[in-house]
Amino acid sequence: MSIFARKSTADSDTATSSVATAVSPGLAAVTGDYTIDASHTTIGFVARHAMVTNVKGSFQDFVGTLHLDGTDPANSTASLDIKMDSIETGSADRDGHLKSADFFRTDEFPAMTFRSTKAESLGGDDYRITGDLEILGTTKPISIDLEFNGAAKDPFGNERVGFEGKAEILRSEWGLTWNAALETGGVLVSDKIKLNFDISAIRNA
Repeated sequence: MSIFARKSTADSDTATSSVATAVSPGLAAVTGDYTIDASHTTIGFVARHAMVTNVKGSFQDFVGTLHLDGTDPANSTASLDIKMDSIETGSADRDGHLKSADFFRTDEFPAMTFRSTKAESLGGDDYRITGDLEILGTTKPISIDLEFNGAAKDPFGNERVGFEGKAEILRSEWGLTWNAALETGGVLVSDKIKLNFDISAIRNA
C-alpha cells in the first residue's frame, strides 16, 4: 500500500512532483509483507437514511494483506476479502434486509473484494490507493485516501503499521439500486455511501 513513505520535517517544503522520492532512508524498515489484524481493524460504512440521519455499519469477518515498500510507495499493494454475511448495523432486521435479494444477495455473492492497482504519495502523511472493488459480480475502480498513523512493536513482539482511510462510492454503480420513496420527497436510502477504514497490520514472520 502507498502509505508508508512519510517525509521528514526537513522535506516538508519539497515540491509535490518530488514527494514520491523524498523518502527518509529509515522508513525502508517498514518494507515487507503484512497481514491485516482483523481484531484491531474496522471496515465501516455510512449511509444517509430517510434524508435526515446517518446509519453506520461495519463488516466483522474479513482477511487482507499488504505489501509495503517504504522506499518507493508506488511498488506497494493491498488486497481485501470481506464476507458479506458479516454485515452489522445494530439492527438484526436491517442486517437481514441488507443480506437479502434487495441488496447484497449474500447467498449468491458471499464476498466483496478489493485489489489495488496503483499507489501514490500525496505529500506528508497522506497517500492514495486505487484499485478494483467487486460487489455483486460487478468490478469498478475506487480510490481510497489514507493517512499513515505510524509503526510500532507491540508488547507481544509484533511489528505493526496503522492507517486510516476514507472513500465515497455510489452504490447504484454496483447494482445496489433498491430504494423507497418518501411522502415528503426524496428516498429512504442514499445512493452515496461513505466508506471508512481504521486498519492495523502485522508484519509477516
